[in-house]
Amino acid sequence: MERVSEREFEVVIIGMGPGAEYVAEELAKAGVPVAAVEDRLVGGECPYWGCIPSKMMIRAANLLTEGRRISGMAGGAVISPSWAPVAKRIRDEATDDWDDKVAADRFTDLGGTLFRGHARISAPGEVTVGDDVLRATRGIVIGTGTEPAIPPIDGLAQTPYWTNHQAVETEAVPRSLLILGGGAVGTELGQVFARFGTAVTVIEETPRLLPAEEPESGELLARVFQAEDIAVNTGASAESVRHDGQEFTVTLAGGKQLRGQRLLVATGRKTDLAGLGVAAVGLDETARFIAVDDRMRAAAGVWALGDVVGEGAFTHMSMYHGRIILGELLGRPRHRAEYHAVPRVTFTDPEIGAVGMTEAQAREFHGDRIRIAVSRVPASARGWIHKAGNDGFIKLVIDSERSVLVGATSAGPTGGEVLGMLTLAVHARIPVQRLTEMIYAYPTFHRAVEDALREMA
Repeated sequence: MERVSEREFEVVIIGMGPGAEYVAEELAKAGVPVAAVEDRLVGGECPYWGCIPSKMMIRAANLLTEGRRISGMAGGAVISPSWAPVAKRIRDEATDDWDDKVAADRFTDLGGTLFRGHARISAPGEVTVGDDVLRATRGIVIGTGTEPAIPPIDGLAQTPYWTNHQAVETEAVPRSLLILGGGAVGTELGQVFARFGTAVTVIEETPRLLPAEEPESGELLARVFQAEDIAVNTGASAESVRHDGQEFTVTLAGGKQLRGQRLLVATGRKTDLAGLGVAAVGLDETARFIAVDDRMRAAAGVWALGDVVGEGAFTHMSMYHGRIILGELLGRPRHRAEYHAVPRVTFTDPEIGAVGMTEAQAREFHGDRIRIAVSRVPASARGWIHKAGNDGFIKLVIDSERSVLVGATSAGPTGGEVLGMLTLAVHARIPVQRLTEMIYAYPTFHRAVEDALREMA
């Protein structure tokens, strides 16, 4: 096949999610000849289907619930849910109707060159996009992210199921919604639709919701969901899925059948390293993720960042990686990548914030050196005052030999915000004794951290 064009750049970036987009723009600002390849939308999952629009949905749903909490606290209120302003805000404010022109123009106006299409590494220092061959004299950066992993359930592939994309793009809430997967995406979107009047059923194969987090987190969310009439089926495996043109039927192991107008598949994410052609630079195309060193280097002249590295599918992780890679490419090395204090938040109500190791992970790694401190947010000063919607807890995981936090969970009305101080404590390895000597503002939710430390003592 005749090659239409060969172009040379110093850096070629594959995928333009948040971290890769940052690297591409900063290189362009620095005058580095840089090309970027994107086969979907410049900006990636986060601004169009992930962090930003989903949090707009969550904000709207939480407003409805706050209104419903007025009774007994501040009089009465009549709540009339409407999805129309939510859909309009997502379409107009977050996604420009899923048009990436603003982001694409921002990059090209800085001097970058954007290619549309599927990129494949065809040789060291070479990326092929359709009939175009891009040569990278300094390096290739891989930031392709992940895509929904659809489980091989009998009949599922033949049905019009939703992923998070269709859930975010919907112009109307369904009457009923079945959700495969009780992780962050499934629980966040499930609670949103339930608060807008959808009958929601969550199906989770493991024994609890949020299986990657502390057991207390999943148990707390299950109690909240029960109070909100969200049906939860844990330890439940889907054996088959059928769609009759109007309704989905999910049959669980054991024969139980669940029916709903829509089915959301939220069972994790996957990479396609073979399709990316990583074998051309000596990488394992059968691996789940790309292995990198602590400077994000995957091979000679190849760096990788974000979801595809497997250290957490978070926008903040891709930005963290991007800053390190940018320093390498510009000859201004930064710190090395560290993962002992990775923060993560599930934006349900209550928010579930966590950092570092869970208790189980810490006990496996540190053995009997682990001590646990727990306090309940409702019993804290701010929680007692807050009253309606004050579910939550603080859990601290402490390495007693070094007397530092190695993990923490902050669940509550502002769990993600309270997590900030705990992330600092884990990241900087602040001695527990020093944390007990702090002054904690009264009355605040974060003061429950002090309560937990006092309980430990």
